[in-house]
Amino acid sequence: MSYIKGIGCGLLLALASYIYIRSRRRPDSRKNMKVMVSMEEFKGHPRLPKFAVPKRYDIRLKPNLTTCKFVGSVAIELKIVADTSFIVLNAAELSIDTTSVSFTYPAAHSSNSKQQVLKPLKVDVIEEDEILVLNFADTLPIGLGLLTILFQGSLNDKMRGFYISTYEHNGEKKNMAITQFKPDDARRCFPCWDEPACKATFKITLDVPSELVALSNMPIIEEKVVGDLKTVSYQESPIMSTYLVAIVVGLFDYVEHLTSDGVKVRVYCQVGKVNQGKFALDVAVRTLELYKEYFAMPYSLPKLEMVAIPDFSFGSMENYGLVTYHETTLLYDVQHSTAADKQRVVIVVAHELAHQWFGNLVTMEWWTHLWLNEGFATWVSYLAADCLFPQWRVWTQFLDDYTEGLGMDGLRVSHPIEVKINQASEIDEIIDSISYIKGASVIRMLQSYLGAACFQSSLASYVKKFAWSNAKTKDLWAALEEGSGEPVNKLMNSWTKQKGYPVVSVKVNDKKLVFEQSRFLASGSHGDGQWIVPITLCCGSYDVRKNFLLQTNPETLDMKELMSEESNLASAWVKLNVDQTGFYRVEYDEDLEARLRNAIENKYLSATDRFGILDDSFALCMARQKSFISFLALLNAYKKELEYTVLSNLIKISYKVDRITTDAAPGSSVDSFFIELFLHSAMKLGWEPKTGESHQDAMLRGEVLTALAVFGHNLTLKEASRRFYAFLEDRNTPLLHPDIRKAVYVAVMRRVSTSNRFGYESLLRVYRETNLRQEKARILSSLTSSPDPNITLEALNFLLSSEVRTQDAVLGLAVSREGRETAWSWLKFASFEKAEEIQEFFASRTNSKIARTLKQSIERVHINAYWAQGFRIELQNHLARFSERNFVVLPQKSDAKIEMLEGYCIFVL
Repeated sequence: MSYIKGIGCGLLLALASYIYIRSRRRPDSRKNMKVMVSMEEFKGHPRLPKFAVPKRYDIRLKPNLTTCKFVGSVAIELKIVADTSFIVLNAAELSIDTTSVSFTYPAAHSSNSKQQVLKPLKVDVIEEDEILVLNFADTLPIGLGLLTILFQGSLNDKMRGFYISTYEHNGEKKNMAITQFKPDDARRCFPCWDEPACKATFKITLDVPSELVALSNMPIIEEKVVGDLKTVSYQESPIMSTYLVAIVVGLFDYVEHLTSDGVKVRVYCQVGKVNQGKFALDVAVRTLELYKEYFAMPYSLPKLEMVAIPDFSFGSMENYGLVTYHETTLLYDVQHSTAADKQRVVIVVAHELAHQWFGNLVTMEWWTHLWLNEGFATWVSYLAADCLFPQWRVWTQFLDDYTEGLGMDGLRVSHPIEVKINQASEIDEIIDSISYIKGASVIRMLQSYLGAACFQSSLASYVKKFAWSNAKTKDLWAALEEGSGEPVNKLMNSWTKQKGYPVVSVKVNDKKLVFEQSRFLASGSHGDGQWIVPITLCCGSYDVRKNFLLQTNPETLDMKELMSEESNLASAWVKLNVDQTGFYRVEYDEDLEARLRNAIENKYLSATDRFGILDDSFALCMARQKSFISFLALLNAYKKELEYTVLSNLIKISYKVDRITTDAAPGSSVDSFFIELFLHSAMKLGWEPKTGESHQDAMLRGEVLTALAVFGHNLTLKEASRRFYAFLEDRNTPLLHPDIRKAVYVAVMRRVSTSNRFGYESLLRVYRETNLRQEKARILSSLTSSPDPNITLEALNFLLSSEVRTQDAVLGLAVSREGRETAWSWLKFASFEKAEEIQEFFASRTNSKIARTLKQSIERVHINAYWAQGFRIELQNHLARFSERNFVVLPQKSDAKIEMLEGYCIFVL
């Protein structure tokens, strides 16, 4: 996870508060003068007033894992920096012992030994603003003081703040306690200044059952056992933001290793799963070494611990020195995990460890700059994975994320990368593929433009300058501009401060290439915007390159500058956005598109460029800027495609085309077309892993076989059933390698019906027997693949049972095309009448985020409906001119609609 942005509102609030207080008192009577400000003045403000600045927290917590309650105390060393009789800090869902609140000045370590203890006249918790307001009789003295508060709270089940997660040990259900504070939930564990700029040191003490493991950000310095309880004290932390504080209490085992400079690295997981943590441990140690060199600064804490948590609302969280993960993103089982699972562990671990520098050491000043933290960590995680496992060629797979970012940012209901955040409750709205993936993509684009060496050295200078402090987006741009001499701020503002991105159209006119840009909208409608676009292009060969900045409309380039032989000008292919390093789409005229189609068939283009042409063409087709018939003609060029990145995207596109054409033309089918498209690669890959095969082939095998199962390829369904029956007899059979299990499970469900339930019931049995979360996830995502609506409904109801963890229920919403109407009816009924737990899960993540998701989903439904309508008209015209061999005549239907968004319900985490 990660966050970032502006300080403007906070400064204005602080200034206004200060001026207001100054205006309400007589200048000649500071001492013993009551400051006449009502507590009402602090309501409704986005930021805390800046009267006081926290310097050090001394926190003691005693969680009770049986009653799910906790008691605590906090002593906060403050610096009063402005005249005030108030102290205002954050607190939420805590019961404050008002009689315990006191302010002692000067602080205990002050040279002035004469201390005074002040008790507030009034203690007020303003729940709607999640603030605690302390009103003192007199103006507080400028300088250091100590604020002491006792409090109680509940260990909730919402996966935020200080919460409970459940697990089984020796057949007995047990609780563990975990914190998840980002973005603004530290206030649910202890009163604090819960803003990223309010950095302080933290001294933490825990009172916990003696048999449990208790972890925090820093190493343990003392552990005292008294009866059934032990008191664990931790080394004081360096300064950090409250959202990075972390506590984990539970029954764990661990594996450990040291880095070359002595940092102790551990992976904690449930007892019995320790071997599953070894791969992540190795990745973490190697990644710390890599980042030490890349950032030109060593890891800043004496230890790093990573913990696998059963119930976790995010994939992972970068708490300083104590990184928490969902089990599926940290644990890797050699026998039962897939190649894709292995890669995911690498990417996620690298992402969170990047934050130890970029986010924890250098922290955003305010949540407006969230994108920079998350976008950078996303980008550098691929950089790390590519260094650690170059044979995986992960930058080609970054394009899967890249496409997701393009997809969301192509909506009118998008948002700029850099969004003004007024208060922390708005952050959930921008934890999305714009902040993460578009952010990573524009950083990748900038690094490609500036050069890798220049980018790295400038980044190291930035980290060194802002270590242990806070920074804004403009600070990074300034460092990169200074290091490169390029106008980075001007260039990047066009990408971060406006939403959307351009489609660059290119055509040939009198042996000249003519370029124009306009905003791309997936709806096909006109959009405003102008970008400084770093254009890269190749002409006829990757040895013939041209780079320039597209800033005006139109711009031209004489092809004679690229090719010396005029005879080649009429046939040479031209590819823009080489290797897809730029965050934009490209539209070619018919002549250039025909040349590219030939280049694809003859494998003249790299995998990333074949991917880019495919993805841009499909997006233009969906936006009704390109005919479906011409898109199908392009797909024919990919019949012999064997590259994972390209085929994986082609499979995703095939599912979308299948769903939409089914709505546009009930009774028609594109199954045979896509089966023919994927059979070549399936026959090459086979069912069994091959000695020495690539990582990409291992991942591709399962995806291609899944696609053939979805489209009903009979031989695939038969072979999958044979292997599944062997697996039921022997869970260790080599016939069902983890990489093909999802394909087999989907194939089994495609043959399940009300009268033939064996496959469904067998999968439920496997689900109940396994303790591997990745295996459970594979089964959940397959259960709704049956063509029988009754089975689909039964599977959907299973998602709401106590056997499925709340955060895993969304995995089962990828229903079959035959089950979409059933799923839509179920969603409307179940979400509002049955699934209170799921409702609470989403409600706890703010209505504003769901509101944006709903708007985006509705827009996508309209886009799909318009595309379906256009497809119907185009196909009718096509059939009027050509044979009806492959398609049926379509009935008239004016209200084409898609009730489910791309096979998923609108609530997507």
